[in-house]
Amino acid sequence: MLFDYETLKLIWWVLIGVLFIGFALTDGFDMGVGALLRYVARTDEERRVAINTIAPHWDGNQVWLILAAGAIFAAWPITFGAAFSSFYWALVLTLFTLFFRPVGFDYRSKIEDPRWRNTWDWALVVAGVVPPLVIGVAFGNLLLGVPFEFDEFMRLTSTGSFFALFHPFAILCGLVGLAMFVMQGATWLMVRTRHDIYLRARDAARKAALLTAGAFVLAGIWLWLGVDGYAITQMPALDADANPLNKTVVLQQGAWLANYGTWPLTLLIPALGILGALGVYFLAGRNRPVPGFLCSSLSLIGIILTAGVSLFPFIMPSSLNPSHSLTLWDATSSHLTLVTMFWAAAIFVPVILCYTLWCYYKMWGKVTVDYIRDNSHTLY
Repeated sequence: MLFDYETLKLIWWVLIGVLFIGFALTDGFDMGVGALLRYVARTDEERRVAINTIAPHWDGNQVWLILAAGAIFAAWPITFGAAFSSFYWALVLTLFTLFFRPVGFDYRSKIEDPRWRNTWDWALVVAGVVPPLVIGVAFGNLLLGVPFEFDEFMRLTSTGSFFALFHPFAILCGLVGLAMFVMQGATWLMVRTRHDIYLRARDAARKAALLTAGAFVLAGIWLWLGVDGYAITQMPALDADANPLNKTVVLQQGAWLANYGTWPLTLLIPALGILGALGVYFLAGRNRPVPGFLCSSLSLIGIILTAGVSLFPFIMPSSLNPSHSLTLWDATSSHLTLVTMFWAAAIFVPVILCYTLWCYYKMWGKVTVDYIRDNSHTLY
């Protein structure tokens, strides 16, 4: 075999992180544009401009989220079942708000009635605000611990509820998620638009950048001082067959920051999240949209990797029984499954990435009100 079982477990932790980053960078600006639709665009034609900056790409960008969910199902099946049980209503809420996007894009401009179009505009706003907020809240709950445990037959019991997810710390993490997607959407609009929409997007980008950096720093301080982390004190060999019941886990203050002491270079990752957001603030103010968008993307990468490094090697900690927490070492599929998936990913992910980049290249350019007027019957 090319890779041993332990190495494959680590590879799939990295690959799933890459898929989440791909989702945040691409579908992040789609949702950010949706969240900003009523703010940056004041007329019907301006809203069509904003919508058509993402229209050719939004469905392809959403593939990254689908791939991430599918990878979790195949690589971490126990985690998939536990997550869908513990976050059921939150996932249903996210799914139903995502339904607004294809319907809103396709039907909004079919009828010229202002009430019809305003209704779909608000639907697109909801579809842009709710998913990143809920995803951020879910990540906050991972750091707090999720109320689930297993019996001796590996049957799952979850005692959580939808409203219990909204712990103040989790809400703060949700605001981080929403702010960074809005920042990504605003910088995207700066790259793809002109005139009034550009100016409003620039204002939104600077505000969202400050909110992203501030909320991210506050969440880090809260995590350090106010949230007990999880630490493994006893565990079988890392290449052993998956069984999350064969380890001992304890709660320790500051344990979520332990990896930064073990590997000091990882401190560059949260620094990237903060400096990237501050870079957006200064570059947007100097009318540098492309570097601003790149800084926004780097900030998102830093924030997502910070969550991953802090949790490592945990995937889904348990607050009911910490020793039943799921880690990348003991909640994975078999060696054969991970090998098969690795080769599938090695072939198809680059193909998807190249095709996506080609689509962006072919459909690149500024979207303006004049362009909308000239193509009013063929665009969203």
